[in-house]
This record gives sequence, structure tokens and C-alpha cells, in this order.
Amino acid sequence: MKVLVVIASQHGATAEIGDAIVEELRAAGHESRRVAPGDVRDLEGIDAVVLGSAVYMTQWMESARNFVQRFRSELRDIPLWTFSCGLAGVPKGNVQDPRRVGPVLLSINPIDHEVFKGRLDLGGLSLRERTVARLGNAPEGDYREWDKIKEWAQEIGSQLSEQEKLQQ
Repeated sequence: MKVLVVIASQHGATAEIGDAIVEELRAAGHESRRVAPGDVRDLEGIDAVVLGSAVYMTQWMESARNFVQRFRSELRDIPLWTFSCGLAGVPKGNVQDPRRVGPVLLSINPIDHEVFKGRLDLGGLSLRERTVARLGNAPEGDYREWDKIKEWAQEIGSQLSEQEKLQQ
């Protein structure tokens, strides 16, 4: 199956999660590639979509929200998985409540939505972003749980393989 992994990433951490998902989907035998939301012109020939976004101030990035708005009807008709990547609550072992991402997820009804911890490298941020991170006591470090990410992607790959068998 052809799977488009659409990733909205500000500083690369979410894009790296997208790359790991692509790798697992390819290992499961699916044709997969990662693209930025703004680079998608149409979904013709795409069998499934994995859509992920970094979360800032409880919101998906604007490019991800725009992608959903542009392709809402198509996304309702093909298998869709979504994920959010953020740091809020990391010291407690929790990540932002996906319901706070807003109505964007409710409008497309994904098969599954996962929330992954992110990475914060203050050195790669603008002065404004560093100030906001410090005011919010955001913990610097890489909190991504690669085993959890890969396991989720493998489950998507398995579900797509089962769907492909049923279509034959």
C-alpha cells in the first residue's frame, strides 16, 4: 500500500519521528514517504495517511491544521492515523491531552491518535521560543520513546497488511 506520512515539524524532532514511522512501514512492505503538509498537492493514488504535528501552546502547527482543512473529505475516506508530539507534562510522564489539540482531530476521525513526548534543545530555538520555554519551565532534553513510536508504526503496518489481504 502507498502510505503518505505527513509531518508538521518546527525544529526537526517530529520529522525524525516521521522518518522512524516511514522506516517501519517500509519494513512491513508498504511504499511510504515523509512530506511536509504544504508539499502535498493531492492524495490521488494514496492508500493511507499518517499525519503528525508538533504541538505548541496546545495547538497543532498551522501547516497541519491547513492540511486537514484542505483534505478533510479525502481524509475521511481513507485509513488515517494521527499523532501529536509535545513536551508538556514530561516530568510527570504525561504529554498534552490530545483533546486539547482541538476540533482538528474530531473533524477527521482518525483510526488512532497517539501522543509522543518530544525533544527540546534550547540552543536551536529563537530568543522568543527560549523565553517561552523558560517561562513555562519546559525541561530541556530528548524525551522521545523510540520503542513506543516504532511499535505504533508496526501496528499501523500490520493493520494495512491485513486490509490489503482482504482487498485481494
